[in-house]
Amino acid sequence: MPEKRYQVFVSSTFRDLENERQEVMHALLELDCMPSGMELFPAANESQWNLIKKVIDDCDYYILIVAGRYGSVGPDGFSYTEMEYRYALETGKPIISFLHRSPGQIVADKTELSSEGKAKLASFRALVEKRLCKHWESPAELGSVVSRSLIQLIKSEPGIGWVRANELPDKDATVELLRLRRQVEELQAELARTRTTAPKGAEDLAQGDEIHTFKCTVLTRPPDEYRSQHWAFDLETSWHEVFSAVAPLMIHEAPEPRLKEALDSFAATKLHPRLVKSKDLVNHTLRGVTLDDNEFQTVKIQLRAIGLMAKSEKARSVKDSGTYWTLTPYGDEVMTRLLAIRRAGLPPRAPAAEAASAA
Repeated sequence: MPEKRYQVFVSSTFRDLENERQEVMHALLELDCMPSGMELFPAANESQWNLIKKVIDDCDYYILIVAGRYGSVGPDGFSYTEMEYRYALETGKPIISFLHRSPGQIVADKTELSSEGKAKLASFRALVEKRLCKHWESPAELGSVVSRSLIQLIKSEPGIGWVRANELPDKDATVELLRLRRQVEELQAELARTRTTAPKGAEDLAQGDEIHTFKCTVLTRPPDEYRSQHWAFDLETSWHEVFSAVAPLMIHEAPEPRLKEALDSFAATKLHPRLVKSKDLVNHTLRGVTLDDNEFQTVKIQLRAIGLMAKSEKARSVKDSGTYWTLTPYGDEVMTRLLAIRRAGLPPRAPAAEAASAA
Protein backbone atom coordinates (compact mmCIF):
# COMPACT_ATOMS: atom_id res chain seq x y z
CA MET A 1 0.00 0.00 0.00
CA PRO A 2 1.28 3.53 -0.77
CA GLU A 3 2.41 5.49 2.27
CA LYS A 4 -0.09 8.21 3.20
CA ARG A 5 0.79 11.76 4.20
CA TYR A 6 -1.78 13.73 6.15
CA GLN A 7 -2.47 17.44 5.71
CA VAL A 8 -2.97 19.39 8.96
CA PHE A 9 -4.44 22.88 9.25
CA VAL A 10 -2.78 24.91 12.03
CA SER A 11 -5.03 27.71 13.31
CA SER A 12 -3.87 30.46 15.69
CA THR A 13 -3.09 34.12 15.98
CA PHE A 14 0.16 34.78 14.17
CA ARG A 15 2.60 37.44 15.38
CA ASP A 16 2.42 36.51 19.09
CA LEU A 17 2.91 32.79 18.34
CA GLU A 18 5.57 32.74 15.62
CA ASN A 19 8.00 30.61 17.70
CA GLU A 20 5.25 28.28 18.82
CA ARG A 21 3.97 27.80 15.25
CA GLN A 22 7.50 26.98 14.08
CA GLU A 23 7.76 24.25 16.74
CA VAL A 24 4.42 22.84 15.63
CA MET A 25 5.43 22.94 11.96
CA HIS A 26 8.65 21.05 12.75
CA ALA A 27 6.69 18.48 14.76
CA LEU A 28 4.28 17.95 11.86
CA LEU A 29 7.08 17.62 9.32
CA GLU A 30 8.80 15.02 11.52
CA LEU A 31 5.54 13.03 11.38
CA ASP A 32 5.58 13.32 7.56
CA CYS A 33 2.51 15.54 7.72
CA MET A 34 1.88 18.57 5.49
CA PRO A 35 1.13 21.72 7.53
CA SER A 36 -1.24 24.39 6.25
CA GLY A 37 -2.24 27.64 7.92
CA MET A 38 -1.88 31.37 8.37
CA GLU A 39 1.42 31.58 6.50
CA LEU A 40 -0.50 30.93 3.27
CA PHE A 41 -2.89 33.84 3.79
CA PRO A 42 -1.15 37.22 4.17
CA ALA A 43 -4.44 39.12 4.16
CA ALA A 44 -7.80 38.43 5.75
CA ASN A 45 -10.80 39.39 3.65
CA GLU A 46 -13.89 37.78 2.14
CA SER A 47 -12.11 36.20 -0.81
CA GLN A 48 -9.32 34.90 1.45
CA TRP A 49 -11.92 33.47 3.82
CA ASN A 50 -13.40 31.35 1.01
CA LEU A 51 -9.88 30.09 0.24
CA ILE A 52 -9.28 29.30 3.93
CA LYS A 53 -12.46 27.23 4.07
CA LYS A 54 -11.40 25.28 0.99
CA VAL A 55 -7.99 24.54 2.52
CA ILE A 56 -9.64 23.36 5.76
CA ASP A 57 -11.90 21.11 3.67
CA ASP A 58 -8.85 19.58 1.99
CA CYS A 59 -7.05 18.93 5.29
CA ASP A 60 -7.32 15.69 7.24
CA TYR A 61 -6.95 17.26 10.70
CA TYR A 62 -7.35 20.66 12.34
CA ILE A 63 -5.10 22.02 15.13
CA LEU A 64 -6.02 25.07 17.20
CA ILE A 65 -3.49 26.97 19.34
CA VAL A 66 -4.77 29.58 21.80
CA ALA A 67 -2.55 31.84 23.94
CA GLY A 68 -3.02 35.49 24.94
CA ARG A 69 -4.43 37.08 21.79
CA TYR A 70 -7.92 36.79 20.30
CA GLY A 71 -6.89 38.04 16.87
CA SER A 72 -8.26 40.34 14.21
CA VAL A 73 -12.05 40.39 14.07
CA GLY A 74 -14.05 39.69 10.92
CA PRO A 75 -17.37 41.16 9.74
CA ASP A 76 -19.43 38.85 11.99
CA GLY A 77 -17.67 39.92 15.19
CA PHE A 78 -15.57 36.73 15.51
CA SER A 79 -11.83 36.59 15.02
CA TYR A 80 -10.62 34.69 11.98
CA THR A 81 -9.12 32.09 14.32
CA GLU A 82 -12.53 31.50 15.93
CA MET A 83 -14.20 31.51 12.51
CA GLU A 84 -11.77 28.78 11.37
CA TYR A 85 -12.47 26.77 14.54
CA ARG A 86 -16.23 27.04 14.20
CA TYR A 87 -16.02 26.04 10.52
CA ALA A 88 -13.92 22.97 11.40
CA LEU A 89 -16.55 22.02 14.02
CA GLU A 90 -19.37 22.56 11.53
CA THR A 91 -17.76 20.33 8.89
CA GLY A 92 -16.90 17.54 11.37
CA LYS A 93 -13.15 17.86 10.93
CA PRO A 94 -11.07 15.92 13.55
CA ILE A 95 -9.83 18.64 15.94
CA ILE A 96 -7.10 18.92 18.58
CA SER A 97 -7.03 22.14 20.62
CA PHE A 98 -4.03 23.38 22.61
CA LEU A 99 -4.61 26.11 25.23
CA HIS A 100 -1.90 28.03 27.08
CA ARG A 101 -1.78 26.68 30.60
CA SER A 102 -1.10 30.05 32.33
CA PRO A 103 -2.46 32.90 30.18
CA GLY A 104 -1.98 35.34 33.07
CA GLN A 105 1.80 34.91 32.85
CA ILE A 106 2.06 35.79 29.14
CA VAL A 107 3.99 39.02 28.53
CA ALA A 108 1.78 42.06 28.01
CA ASP A 109 2.64 42.71 24.37
CA LYS A 110 1.37 39.22 23.48
CA THR A 111 -2.00 39.63 25.20
CA GLU A 112 -5.26 41.46 24.57
CA LEU A 113 -5.13 44.97 26.04
CA SER A 114 -8.77 46.02 25.65
CA SER A 115 -11.56 44.77 27.86
CA GLU A 116 -13.54 43.75 24.79
CA GLY A 117 -10.63 41.69 23.45
CA LYS A 118 -10.13 39.97 26.79
CA ALA A 119 -13.82 39.16 27.03
CA LYS A 120 -13.91 37.72 23.52
CA LEU A 121 -10.80 35.62 24.26
CA ALA A 122 -12.31 34.30 27.51
CA SER A 123 -15.51 33.40 25.67
CA PHE A 124 -13.54 31.63 22.93
CA ARG A 125 -11.49 29.64 25.47
CA ALA A 126 -14.71 28.59 27.19
CA LEU A 127 -16.08 27.34 23.86
CA VAL A 128 -12.89 25.38 23.13
CA GLU A 129 -12.80 23.86 26.63
CA LYS A 130 -16.18 22.19 26.04
CA ARG A 131 -14.27 19.64 23.96
CA LEU A 132 -11.18 17.64 24.82
CA CYS A 133 -8.10 19.87 24.74
CA LYS A 134 -4.43 19.85 25.82
CA HIS A 135 -2.39 22.48 27.62
CA TRP A 136 1.10 23.88 27.07
CA GLU A 137 3.37 26.61 28.38
CA SER A 138 6.54 26.78 26.28
CA PRO A 139 7.11 26.41 22.52
CA ALA A 140 9.10 23.18 23.06
CA GLU A 141 6.35 21.69 25.22
CA LEU A 142 3.75 22.65 22.61
CA GLY A 143 5.69 20.89 19.83
CA SER A 144 5.99 17.76 21.95
CA VAL A 145 2.33 17.60 23.00
CA VAL A 146 1.18 18.29 19.42
CA SER A 147 3.29 15.38 18.14
CA ARG A 148 1.98 12.89 20.72
CA SER A 149 -1.62 14.03 20.37
CA LEU A 150 -1.63 13.88 16.58
CA ILE A 151 -0.21 10.34 16.58
CA GLN A 152 -3.10 9.25 18.84
CA LEU A 153 -5.66 11.08 16.69
CA ILE A 154 -4.39 9.45 13.48
CA LYS A 155 -4.73 6.01 15.11
CA SER A 156 -8.25 6.66 16.41
CA GLU A 157 -9.54 8.58 13.35
CA PRO A 158 -7.51 7.70 10.24
CA GLY A 159 -7.84 10.41 7.62
CA ILE A 160 -8.06 10.08 3.84
CA GLY A 161 -4.51 11.33 3.39
CA TRP A 162 -2.44 11.98 0.28
CA VAL A 163 -0.11 9.72 -1.69
CA ARG A 164 2.46 10.42 -4.36
CA ALA A 165 1.10 10.08 -7.89
CA ASN A 166 3.80 7.55 -8.86
CA GLU A 167 2.68 5.29 -5.99
CA LEU A 168 -0.88 5.07 -7.27
CA PRO A 169 -1.84 1.91 -9.21
CA ASP A 170 -1.70 2.33 -12.98
CA LYS A 171 -4.69 1.80 -15.24
CA ASP A 172 -4.04 -1.92 -15.81
CA ALA A 173 -3.60 -2.55 -12.09
CA THR A 174 -6.80 -0.67 -11.33
CA VAL A 175 -8.75 -2.70 -13.90
CA GLU A 176 -7.35 -5.93 -12.43
CA LEU A 177 -8.26 -4.84 -8.90
CA LEU A 178 -11.82 -4.09 -10.01
CA ARG A 179 -12.05 -7.48 -11.74
CA LEU A 180 -10.82 -9.27 -8.63
CA ARG A 181 -13.21 -7.31 -6.45
CA ARG A 182 -16.15 -8.32 -8.65
CA GLN A 183 -14.96 -11.93 -8.53
CA VAL A 184 -14.80 -11.83 -4.73
CA GLU A 185 -18.31 -10.36 -4.58
CA GLU A 186 -19.63 -13.07 -6.91
CA LEU A 187 -17.99 -15.82 -4.84
CA GLN A 188 -19.38 -14.34 -1.64
CA ALA A 189 -22.85 -14.24 -3.18
CA GLU A 190 -22.47 -17.85 -4.35
CA LEU A 191 -21.35 -18.90 -0.86
CA ALA A 192 -24.38 -17.18 0.65
CA ARG A 193 -26.68 -19.02 -1.77
CA THR A 194 -25.18 -22.41 -0.88
CA ARG A 195 -26.28 -21.90 2.72
CA THR A 196 -29.97 -22.08 1.81
CA THR A 197 -30.19 -23.86 -1.55
CA ALA A 198 -29.24 -27.20 -3.01
CA PRO A 199 -26.04 -27.39 -5.09
CA LYS A 200 -26.22 -26.84 -8.82
CA GLY A 201 -27.43 -29.95 -10.67
CA ALA A 202 -29.08 -31.50 -7.59
CA GLU A 203 -32.54 -30.87 -9.07
CA ASP A 204 -32.02 -33.91 -11.31
CA LEU A 205 -31.38 -36.25 -8.36
CA ALA A 206 -33.86 -38.18 -6.20
CA GLN A 207 -34.58 -36.35 -2.94
CA GLY A 208 -37.24 -35.01 -0.60
CA ASP A 209 -40.50 -36.97 -0.53
CA GLU A 210 -39.52 -39.26 -3.40
CA ILE A 211 -39.72 -42.92 -2.34
CA HIS A 212 -36.77 -45.27 -2.65
CA THR A 213 -36.69 -49.01 -1.93
CA PHE A 214 -33.86 -50.23 0.30
CA LYS A 215 -32.92 -53.88 0.84
CA CYS A 216 -32.67 -54.93 4.48
CA THR A 217 -31.72 -58.12 6.29
CA VAL A 218 -33.85 -59.21 9.25
CA LEU A 219 -32.30 -61.63 11.76
CA THR A 220 -34.69 -63.77 13.85
CA ARG A 221 -34.56 -66.86 16.02
CA PRO A 222 -37.35 -69.44 15.48
CA PRO A 223 -39.07 -70.87 18.55
CA ASP A 224 -37.26 -73.73 20.27
CA GLU A 225 -34.20 -73.23 18.06
CA TYR A 226 -30.79 -71.77 18.74
CA ARG A 227 -29.91 -71.18 15.11
CA SER A 228 -30.80 -67.72 13.71
CA GLN A 229 -32.46 -67.19 10.38
CA HIS A 230 -31.94 -64.38 7.86
CA TRP A 231 -34.83 -62.81 5.98
CA ALA A 232 -34.76 -60.31 3.12
CA PHE A 233 -37.18 -57.40 3.34
CA ASP A 234 -37.66 -54.32 1.19
CA LEU A 235 -37.99 -50.98 2.98
CA GLU A 236 -39.83 -48.24 1.11
CA THR A 237 -39.20 -44.79 2.54
CA SER A 238 -38.57 -41.20 1.45
CA TRP A 239 -35.21 -39.44 1.31
CA HIS A 240 -36.54 -36.92 3.81
CA GLU A 241 -37.10 -39.72 6.33
CA VAL A 242 -33.66 -41.21 5.70
CA PHE A 243 -32.00 -37.84 6.18
CA SER A 244 -34.03 -37.09 9.31
CA ALA A 245 -32.75 -40.34 10.85
CA VAL A 246 -29.10 -39.30 10.66
CA ALA A 247 -29.08 -35.48 10.47
CA PRO A 248 -29.09 -34.71 14.24
CA LEU A 249 -25.99 -36.90 14.68
CA MET A 250 -24.06 -34.67 12.27
CA ILE A 251 -24.79 -31.30 13.86
CA HIS A 252 -21.14 -31.35 14.90
CA GLU A 253 -19.82 -34.51 13.23
CA ALA A 254 -20.46 -38.24 13.41
CA PRO A 255 -18.30 -41.31 12.68
CA GLU A 256 -19.52 -43.44 9.81
CA PRO A 257 -20.38 -46.51 11.96
CA ARG A 258 -22.65 -44.32 14.08
CA LEU A 259 -24.61 -43.32 10.98
CA LYS A 260 -24.98 -46.99 9.99
CA GLU A 261 -26.32 -47.81 13.46
CA ALA A 262 -28.85 -44.99 13.20
CA LEU A 263 -30.06 -46.22 9.79
CA ASP A 264 -30.35 -49.79 11.04
CA SER A 265 -32.44 -48.56 13.98
CA PHE A 266 -34.57 -46.48 11.61
CA ALA A 267 -35.10 -49.52 9.36
CA ALA A 268 -36.11 -51.67 12.33
CA THR A 269 -38.68 -49.09 13.44
CA LYS A 270 -40.14 -48.72 9.95
CA LEU A 271 -40.33 -52.48 9.32
CA HIS A 272 -41.67 -53.46 12.75
CA PRO A 273 -45.41 -53.30 11.82
CA ARG A 274 -44.78 -55.63 8.86
CA LEU A 275 -42.61 -58.00 10.85
CA VAL A 276 -45.18 -58.57 13.59
CA LYS A 277 -47.81 -59.35 10.95
CA SER A 278 -45.63 -61.66 8.85
CA LYS A 279 -46.86 -65.26 8.87
CA ASP A 280 -43.33 -66.52 8.33
CA LEU A 281 -42.16 -64.91 11.55
CA VAL A 282 -44.90 -66.05 13.92
CA ASN A 283 -43.40 -66.68 17.36
CA HIS A 284 -39.92 -65.71 16.06
CA THR A 285 -37.68 -63.60 18.26
CA LEU A 286 -36.41 -60.53 16.44
CA ARG A 287 -32.63 -60.31 16.78
CA GLY A 288 -31.98 -57.29 14.59
CA VAL A 289 -32.48 -55.40 11.33
CA THR A 290 -29.64 -54.11 9.19
CA LEU A 291 -29.54 -52.04 6.06
CA ASP A 292 -27.50 -53.89 3.46
CA ASP A 293 -23.98 -52.49 3.01
CA ASN A 294 -24.57 -51.53 -0.60
CA GLU A 295 -27.67 -49.62 0.43
CA PHE A 296 -25.70 -47.76 3.09
CA GLN A 297 -23.21 -46.70 0.45
CA THR A 298 -26.14 -45.50 -1.69
CA VAL A 299 -27.45 -43.37 1.20
CA LYS A 300 -24.03 -41.72 1.69
CA ILE A 301 -23.63 -41.00 -1.99
CA GLN A 302 -27.13 -39.59 -2.40
CA LEU A 303 -27.12 -37.34 0.68
CA ARG A 304 -23.72 -36.05 -0.33
CA ALA A 305 -24.77 -35.51 -3.96
CA ILE A 306 -27.84 -33.44 -3.03
CA GLY A 307 -25.69 -31.29 -0.76
CA LEU A 308 -26.95 -32.31 2.68
CA MET A 309 -23.76 -33.71 4.19
CA ALA A 310 -20.01 -33.73 3.61
CA LYS A 311 -16.89 -35.37 4.97
CA SER A 312 -15.58 -33.59 8.05
CA GLU A 313 -12.32 -31.71 7.51
CA LYS A 314 -11.62 -31.40 11.23
CA ALA A 315 -8.04 -32.32 12.16
CA ARG A 316 -7.62 -35.42 14.33
CA SER A 317 -4.89 -37.76 15.52
CA VAL A 318 -2.85 -39.82 13.07
CA LYS A 319 -4.11 -43.02 14.73
CA ASP A 320 -7.74 -42.11 13.99
CA SER A 321 -8.28 -43.30 10.41
CA GLY A 322 -12.09 -43.31 10.58
CA THR A 323 -14.39 -41.36 8.29
CA TYR A 324 -16.51 -38.62 9.87
CA TRP A 325 -19.50 -36.84 8.37
CA THR A 326 -21.02 -33.44 9.09
CA LEU A 327 -23.96 -31.36 7.88
CA THR A 328 -23.41 -28.80 5.18
CA PRO A 329 -24.93 -25.34 5.82
CA TYR A 330 -27.70 -26.31 3.40
CA GLY A 331 -28.16 -29.63 5.21
CA ASP A 332 -28.49 -27.77 8.49
CA GLU A 333 -31.23 -25.60 6.94
CA VAL A 334 -33.14 -28.65 5.65
CA MET A 335 -32.80 -30.49 8.99
CA THR A 336 -34.21 -27.48 10.84
CA ARG A 337 -37.23 -27.26 8.55
CA LEU A 338 -37.89 -30.99 8.86
CA LEU A 339 -37.38 -31.54 12.57
CA ALA A 340 -37.90 -28.24 14.42
CA ILE A 341 -41.18 -28.10 16.37
CA ARG A 342 -43.69 -25.67 14.93
CA ARG A 343 -45.80 -23.38 17.10
CA ALA A 344 -49.12 -24.75 18.35
CA GLY A 345 -52.07 -23.96 16.13
CA LEU A 346 -50.08 -23.72 12.91
CA PRO A 347 -50.87 -26.30 10.20
CA PRO A 348 -48.08 -28.84 9.69
CA ARG A 349 -45.81 -27.99 6.77
CA ALA A 350 -45.80 -30.69 4.14
CA PRO A 351 -42.31 -32.08 3.46
CA ALA A 352 -42.93 -31.77 -0.28
CA ALA A 353 -43.59 -28.04 0.08
CA GLU A 354 -40.43 -27.72 2.09
CA ALA A 355 -38.42 -29.44 -0.62
CA ALA A 356 -39.85 -27.04 -3.20
CA SER A 357 -39.00 -24.01 -1.07
CA ALA A 358 -35.50 -25.32 -0.54
CA ALA A 359 -34.83 -25.78 -4.25
